[in-house]
Amino acid sequence: MMSASDSPAPSRRVVQADALSFMDEHPLADGASVITSLPDMSEFPELDAAAWRAWFIEAARRVIRWAPPRGVAIFYQSDVRHQGVWIDKGYLVLRAAEEERASLVWHKIVCRSPVGTATFGRATYSHLICVAHEPRPTERRPSPDVLPSAGAAAWSRGMGTEACAVACRYVKDEVGATLVVNPFCGRGTVLAVANALGLDSLGVEKSGKRCRAARAAKVTPELLLRRPAPRMA
Repeated sequence: MMSASDSPAPSRRVVQADALSFMDEHPLADGASVITSLPDMSEFPELDAAAWRAWFIEAARRVIRWAPPRGVAIFYQSDVRHQGVWIDKGYLVLRAAEEERASLVWHKIVCRSPVGTATFGRATYSHLICVAHEPRPTERRPSPDVLPSAGAAAWSRGMGTEACAVACRYVKDEVGATLVVNPFCGRGTVLAVANALGLDSLGVEKSGKRCRAARAAKVTPELLLRRPAPRMA
């Protein structure tokens, strides 16, 4: 009889490709859920603010459509200031969900810096937003609405380990997913956290350098010890 220690290690696959083209060519099957962070405007120097905003909404819509019927799509997005105007990426995700007639499952705030920190460019908080094709049952073990820390990040714009763990635990424990997919995987923190929690992972990234980092990314399970569940009011 195979013991738990003999179980095969979770798999990780990182593909160098354009995310939108990959999604078009590779539909997801049941058992998968998406956890991702769409690229910032700074990665599209050829687009002005209006064109990038249109790209972002359409990309978010396609991510939502890509999630299988029983899966969810979770977005991690930080607001930014551009030419004196704040761009609310949480709103853009919700706009995409509304246009797809998807349901908002939950919306959390993740503190990227200590509360009270002043900022002049990128917000010190991020949105962690979960949407699904249909309404989902109330969580059996809910996580906090506000995360006091994003956790360690591979780079300044990356998704921290604490935020990744909240998202990965949700798709594992509440959705029953066995595969986490990130079509904009960057340096692979989501993939590494998913593996540390026993989930297979698949990442797509256009940059060869980031693909190499994503394949090598590691997170020790000790960093992901489950926090006590909050008491229900």
